[in-house]
Amino acid sequence: MRQRGRRPDETPPARVDARTERWREHRLKVRDEFVDAAFRALDTFGPEVSMGDIAKAAGAAKPKLYRHFEDKTDLYDAIVDRVRDILWERITASIDLTNDSARELVRRGATEYMLVVTEHPHVFRFMLHGHFTHNADESARALRSARQSARRAAELIVGLVDDGSVDVDSVELVNYSIFGAVASATDWWLGANRLRADTMPIEKFVAYLADIISALAHSNARLNGIVIDADRPLHLAFGND
Repeated sequence: MRQRGRRPDETPPARVDARTERWREHRLKVRDEFVDAAFRALDTFGPEVSMGDIAKAAGAAKPKLYRHFEDKTDLYDAIVDRVRDILWERITASIDLTNDSARELVRRGATEYMLVVTEHPHVFRFMLHGHFTHNADESARALRSARQSARRAAELIVGLVDDGSVDVDSVELVNYSIFGAVASATDWWLGANRLRADTMPIEKFVAYLADIISALAHSNARLNGIVIDADRPLHLAFGND
């Protein structure tokens, strides 16, 4: 007898093993908890933190840490991803893409970025200097994460403009260039302030970052025959030269 409601040639839907799904969710939860612990350990011990320090901050034995992360690089990758997600959420929550001027969007983005840097300076030192990584392929993980964010932001901007005047690959290039410039400047700011107190006040550094971002955006636009009116909302800011 043919089962009611299914054609003879229809493949039965794959069954989800509830125990497997619960175990997967449990592993993700434990990994997240270890990343939380890594942030606490970095804030306490600095960028030279050890796996033992992180396990201790999590209240767990080091073998358990290695059961949930393949190696140090796997944990480094998870920390980079967490920082990327924090920045994306903080920046997108603080801006109004429809009404804020392009200039205001840049200023607010730079401000939120530096607030996260000042909350977790050792986390950024840890990422910028590739701690826990041992070769070029591994230390490039932060750059790959930046590239993903650059593409994501480019697609968001192009979708907002939506008049064909802005090319997504061009916007991705300038975004990626911005990430590189901001990372280098952040490395300088963190290093200078580690050696000397108040080398550059955060307000001045935010203004510096905003100027760098604006200059790179205007340069890229000019090369593509586009003019940016920074005092207009983003979806109205682009025009032909």
